[in-house]
Amino acid sequence: MTLAESLRKQRIQLFCLLLLLAAVYSRIIQSMVMQWANDENYSHGFIVPLIAAWFLYERRDELRNMPVAPWNPGLAVTILGLLQLLLGFLATELFTMRSSLLLVLAGLTLFFFGRQIFRKTLLPLGYLILMIPLPYILYDSVAFPLKLLVSRVSVAALQMMGIVVLREGNMIMFPALTLEVAEACSGMRSLVSLLALSAGYAIYLRTTGFKRWFLILSAVPIAVCTNAIRVIVTGILAQRWGAGAAEGFFHEFAGLAVFGMAVVFLLLAGRLVKR
Repeated sequence: MTLAESLRKQRIQLFCLLLLLAAVYSRIIQSMVMQWANDENYSHGFIVPLIAAWFLYERRDELRNMPVAPWNPGLAVTILGLLQLLLGFLATELFTMRSSLLLVLAGLTLFFFGRQIFRKTLLPLGYLILMIPLPYILYDSVAFPLKLLVSRVSVAALQMMGIVVLREGNMIMFPALTLEVAEACSGMRSLVSLLALSAGYAIYLRTTGFKRWFLILSAVPIAVCTNAIRVIVTGILAQRWGAGAAEGFFHEFAGLAVFGMAVVFLLLAGRLVKR
């Protein structure tokens, strides 16, 4: 029996199962979508399911004719995912509850359709992990060192330009004013979004092995460099025309410009990988 035939034969059972999953995870998914809408660090979450769906759609012809061989241990994987959901609920830990959905989906795919089809759908399923916001304790543990790195790179560049400036942690001190490299300028916000984009881009280009990881991990230096440029330009403007010149409209526009610049660099990295 092929996958297409299996879906037709079990359409009622699968539809009822999807309704049950939607009922169990409705509040969890709703809270995650609300975080995408209200937290700029995770606004890319809206496009991750769409990209994953596209990857699945690209494989539709191959999947349609693949043989179905249900794998009973997949039920154990599903139960493990539901236990993870229960533990996350008892601990009030959102990441554990949200990520349990992916484990449940993986288990159900194995149980109903088998390992061959699971291997073919593993990439779209695995990509969905990028839509789940990180726990704040993990996010902060990465964001703070990133702020220090951006501060260090920016001050070194400013000093090479002959500008008198000192650094104390993430504080950049000019003779007449002091600027703080805040979270928005740390690069963490663009890094999270760029990782999602670079992973999707690497899959789209059908890169493998070293080339794929090179393209995905290129998001890290790109995020650091572009945000360092933002801090450097902000510092030059603030020194010449005062702190007000680096606030308001410029600050908001700089965020968009930096991310646009990062996307351009990512596209250039993709062209390099293809060559």
